[in-house]
Order: sequence, then C-alpha cells, then structure tokens
Amino acid sequence: MQEKPESQLHSCIEKIESAYEYMLAYAAQGRKSEPAAGEGSDGPSIRAFLEGLLWGIEHISEGFTEAVQNLNLDDSANQQIKKFETTLSADADSASAVVEMVLNVPSLSSQVIDNLNASTHVRSLLTDIFVLDEVLRLHQQNQAE
Repeated sequence: MQEKPESQLHSCIEKIESAYEYMLAYAAQGRKSEPAAGEGSDGPSIRAFLEGLLWGIEHISEGFTEAVQNLNLDDSANQQIKKFETTLSADADSASAVVEMVLNVPSLSSQVIDNLNASTHVRSLLTDIFVLDEVLRLHQQNQAE
C-alpha cells in the first residue's frame, strides 16, 4: 500500500532529523572506530541511522512534491514552490553523495561523523527541511481557515 504523501514527507523528515540527532551523540563519544556488530554495542548502529538518513534524503523531494500537490496554491506560490523544489533536489543530491561516501568507510569514527554533521551539504538540507515544513504548515493552515 502506497503511503499518503504527507506521511511520506513526514517519514523522510523524521528519519533525517533522528539520524542527525543520533549523529550528534555519536560524534560526542570520541570513538576511534565503531563497535563491531554485537561487540560492546550500547545501542543502535550508527550505520542503521545513516541508512535511514539516506532513505529520507533519497525520498524527500518526491514527498515534498506530492505534499504540495495536495495544496490549492495560487500561480505565484506554485512558481516559488517549483523554484524551491529545484533547490531541495540539488541539496538532497549533494547530501546523499556525502552520506554514501561515509557509509562506505570500513569503520566509522566519531571524527568522521562529526565532519558529516558539519558538512554544509547536510546542513543545507536540514535548513531546507525546516523551511519547507513551516511553509507547508502555513499554507495548510491558511487553507483550513
């Protein structure tokens, strides 16, 4: 069964934000390498969060497009949304590239994850998400009135 567009967008945002929060905690641990599966593991694998992050990144543009289609926007708002969709897609592509590169590192240190957190590609995508979430909420609120 296909998810409703709003829930797909929400799932993407949730995966991206929860991964980012977990990455902050992982980076603060000062690990030289990641624990081997089952060895001293004190929680979920950083890789599981990175894979969730990647899934969210890869589907965020589609989720946003579908969510926007459910809004009854005027021509001006639609034009601005189209411009933003281009930016969102480009930022998602850049963030995806850096996350995929990190996922291919044999053992993830806190330093690698800290650098990923600081990546302008990831931060641009996070900022896009904050903006789009608020803009969609305001448009939905306006239409409900």
